[in-house]
Amino acid sequence: MMTNLFSIFDPSTSSFLSINWMSLLVTLTVLPMTYWISPSQIMTPFKTMIKYVYSEFKPLSSKAPFVLTLTISIFIIILLNNLMGLLPFIFTASSHLVFTVTLALPGWLAIMMFSLTNNISSFLTHLVPQGTPGMLMPFMVLIETISNLIRPITLAVRLTANMIAGHLLIVLLSSASSFMPTLAMPLLEMSQLALTSLELAVAFIQAYVFSVLITLYIAETN
Repeated sequence: MMTNLFSIFDPSTSSFLSINWMSLLVTLTVLPMTYWISPSQIMTPFKTMIKYVYSEFKPLSSKAPFVLTLTISIFIIILLNNLMGLLPFIFTASSHLVFTVTLALPGWLAIMMFSLTNNISSFLTHLVPQGTPGMLMPFMVLIETISNLIRPITLAVRLTANMIAGHLLIVLLSSASSFMPTLAMPLLEMSQLALTSLELAVAFIQAYVFSVLITLYIAETN
């Protein structure tokens, strides 16, 4: 029973082990290894999408293209979890900060440590944009420093907030079906279908935005 509107995102279960988090492994049953070895109708559009994402990310990290293995992997993980969360009775892991912070914080720490130990001059250069007047340089350094420090927060909260917002709207429309008159049911069903289609697009967009921002942050260290 849903005690409040946000209880749909509650990861707790009645057992000692939180089984809901095992939804992260559902994708392993959808994408068996044979799909990666031999061509199939499922993997052909998936590989086409990955090639397109790679072509979009490659100019951003031309000096270190090997990092695209990491960012594209993050893209696939987030995308599959977003899509699985749209199915009924499947826990949406990407709607929780535990999941998003786990992806954002280690990546940000690795980028900062690499910049400070191997490319400190490039890191300091990004604190003062080119053409900044001398009087504004201290303020720009302060603003850019704060911007760098809050990057993992913005990465995590952006993904979580977007996934929560769409799911809340779907729940609100679904709960209103018992109070709607019969003549208004077709309009409600059309609204739910449109919102679900929008959430499908958001699942792709948010995975792309998260991974492209990570790629841009890595590119700043080159």
